[in-house]
Amino acid sequence: MAELVDLVDRALELVGPEEREDLRRRLEQTRERLSDPSIRVIVVGEFKQGKSRLVNALVNAPVCPVDDDIATSAPTVVKQGATPSAVVVSLKDGMEASDGPAAIERTPIPLDQLPAYVSEHGNPGNERRILAAEVSLPRKILDGGLALVDSPGVGGLDSIHSLTTLSTLPTADAALLVSDASQEYTAPEMQFLRQALRITPNVACVLTKTDLYPQWRRIAELDQAHVARLGQDIPFFPVSSDLRLEAIKLQDGELNAESGFPDLVSYLRKEIVGKAERIQRRGALQDVRSVLEHLSMSLQSELSALVDPASTPQVIAELQSAKERTDEMRQKTSRWQTTLNDGIADLSSDVEHDLRDRLRQIQREAEEAIGQGDPGPVWDQLVDWLQQRVAAAVSDTFVWSQERSKWLSEQVAQHFTEEEAAIPVVRVDDTEDVLDPVPDVPELDRGRLSAMQKVLIGMRGSYGGVLMIGLITGIVGMSLINPLSVAAGVLIGRKAYSEDQETRLKRRQQEAKAIVRRQIDDVIFQVGKQLKDRLRLVQRATRDHFTSIADQNHRSLTDSVLAAQKAANMYTAERERRIKEIKARLARIDQLRAKIPAEPKERVEVAAAAARA
Repeated sequence: MAELVDLVDRALELVGPEEREDLRRRLEQTRERLSDPSIRVIVVGEFKQGKSRLVNALVNAPVCPVDDDIATSAPTVVKQGATPSAVVVSLKDGMEASDGPAAIERTPIPLDQLPAYVSEHGNPGNERRILAAEVSLPRKILDGGLALVDSPGVGGLDSIHSLTTLSTLPTADAALLVSDASQEYTAPEMQFLRQALRITPNVACVLTKTDLYPQWRRIAELDQAHVARLGQDIPFFPVSSDLRLEAIKLQDGELNAESGFPDLVSYLRKEIVGKAERIQRRGALQDVRSVLEHLSMSLQSELSALVDPASTPQVIAELQSAKERTDEMRQKTSRWQTTLNDGIADLSSDVEHDLRDRLRQIQREAEEAIGQGDPGPVWDQLVDWLQQRVAAAVSDTFVWSQERSKWLSEQVAQHFTEEEAAIPVVRVDDTEDVLDPVPDVPELDRGRLSAMQKVLIGMRGSYGGVLMIGLITGIVGMSLINPLSVAAGVLIGRKAYSEDQETRLKRRQQEAKAIVRRQIDDVIFQVGKQLKDRLRLVQRATRDHFTSIADQNHRSLTDSVLAAQKAANMYTAERERRIKEIKARLARIDQLRAKIPAEPKERVEVAAAAARA
């Protein structure tokens, strides 16, 4: 990392203080990325699956609270530090996260007081408004910038709360899906795994608590079979955190191997940290290469004009032709601008249709279920089902929009040279808070009648029967209330009660269907607006990114043309002096270029490095 920083600094010296502000700004951004080499691995899963104990076992420290009645309420980030310490990041009173950095405060706390801030027991409902906790530890496993993120349990990976967990995945370099050995993967866990694979390429599965369940090998086989159906090579690690901690305490290598942690640690070091370092290195080297090419372009043009004046008109004509092509790229009517605008319009329409189609299917299923019985007694379960399905549909749409946005950026990049067309990655699959504006599902009449209500309904229906039969039997001298009139009253009252029940049932069904329709409409209204807003962000970010590339190319070619024209009119003595200056500067550029390792340029990986910044 120090060598990369030194390489960028030397390139900054070549740019000069006032020569090319655009290239200097690009190198300064590269240097900022190198100064923060953190590699985030987020640990996700449902409640009580052993996530916190897994993090503790990896770093050999009780940094994350663990107990049968303790659940994590705020994420805890564990990273490298010279001395053990903890910092709580929270929102100031009366302010929200949307207010920007000014709304956030960082408070150092003693490490042993961390559970009072990040656990559900010490911070119920996150009443302290904690955003995250940061723990620093001097640990070898954290060397290289590795940061482990213990996320809160999502209470069912298909629940509405899983949207928050999904929204953090694009900011992570990898994810560990944790599930214990008590049972095989559930359908919500598999759904979450499929979505995670579409957001981040590095996902591994960890099976915990193998020491507690003798049949863990059978569970592992079932889980691996489920994962294999996804068609991707996903690493799978059965581990025991308790065995790992005991092995470290006893310095027992055999017990440590039995815990399963050596394979997991090796994966984190080689596949996650190692790969992230390679991606970051390639991104930085590509930026330096590109800047050096821009710097040498005008110098080479000027040198050619000075050394061979006869060829100057041809050189100027070629440069002018290239400059005209870059002028076209800067126009709003250029091909890449048209591709971007048409692509965003198509994407916006497709995303809206996708969201409506998913939610309409949920509405049809809900109405069918309501029509098959009485929704009153099972309304709570129906509401839970509806929220889970809506959350899953929204997250699927956001993930799909992210994939389509990336594809669109690649289409736009094809209009530029491969060396310059690094793809800007903009997050549009951040599902955090997207359903907050949607009101809660209202209550429904449960259809429960008290004994008095049932009696009154029966009496209201039986009154007519008693009166009618009593009058008829009165003709033959019987009293108004007699066995026949009472029997008729009971029959008619029972029928009236049955008809009333049926009427009430139909009314509840209609009301339940109306509630579902209103809820779906609210989701489409709120989420649809946020989807469109995020796609506009994609359009602006992509436009600004490629406009910057076109401006850099245009500036370099313009400088080259001016330099060649100026060289053509230069006197002999001044020409010789300028030739020496240019050759000396080009020599410095070539020396710096020679220090850059010859590595294949991988456009997508370079873009991923820029995205993490």
